[in-house]
Amino acid sequence: MVKHIVMWKLKPGKSVREALPQIRTALEGLVGVVKGLRSVQVHACCAGWDLLLETEFEDRAALADYQVHPAHLEAKKVVHSFIEERTASDYEC
Repeated sequence: MVKHIVMWKLKPGKSVREALPQIRTALEGLVGVVKGLRSVQVHACCAGWDLLLETEFEDRAALADYQVHPAHLEAKKVVHSFIEERTASDYEC
């Protein structure tokens, strides 16, 4: 299993209250659409970053497929309408 973690900072004038439900809906809806994507959770962060994405994939190949999947690319449009900065990390469990 591979975990893919992303943290975002929002653009000035954007709020977690506004962004969280829209980003959550866009990304959590990918489970069952993107093969090998086991789970998606989007949370508000406590310090340093505004939002956190936590995903689990069957393997590295599934993560690679997710990155270019058309449904994920559409969901990224929602995410990018809110964020100005991101950091990410992947690890195997």
